[in-house]
Amino acid sequence: MLKAELRKKYMQKRKALSTDEAFLLSEKIFENFINYFKPLSDQKVHIFIPIEKFKEIDTQIFINYFLSRNIHVFVPKIVDIKLISVEIFKDTKFEINNWGISEPVSNKDSGILDFDFVITPLLYCDKKGNRVGYGKGFYDGFFENISSETKKIGVNYFNPDEIIDDVWENDIPLDYLVTPTDVLSFFSKGLE
Repeated sequence: MLKAELRKKYMQKRKALSTDEAFLLSEKIFENFINYFKPLSDQKVHIFIPIEKFKEIDTQIFINYFLSRNIHVFVPKIVDIKLISVEIFKDTKFEINNWGISEPVSNKDSGILDFDFVITPLLYCDKKGNRVGYGKGFYDGFFENISSETKKIGVNYFNPDEIIDDVWENDIPLDYLVTPTDVLSFFSKGLE
């Protein structure tokens, strides 16, 4: 299927989930992430703030866990059509932007490029780690600049059952996908 078709299909599948279902699936994704990756104190994690109206994975569970264990947390913010990475803390102030997304008030880019993990939003991911996002390209640009050692991890309610027919040569695949039932590794670096 084409990205546009997959985007539409998986937006509809996501909308069909009840709030309770979405939360329970998010908890399972969180548990699979923690059990597989075992993040440690002082590691650096870049993670998105969920867009509630799109029923994205509830990453607040992850963020609370990380902050309670002295894991450095960074979140994306779009400034001048570029995705920057802002470090957040328990007392960080947030505001709702024009797209209805909660983001830190601060516009201070951390400058960090050597994250241990980047937990990435997506609508769909295939069995090769190719992702379908919202089509804005923010994460492709972000992935180009981060360390090659950083684990790029997608989180999704759904398993990769379909092929993306229009993968572009400059698309940067994920290294892992975490679903409620599995953690898939794509070995894009040749390492696990």
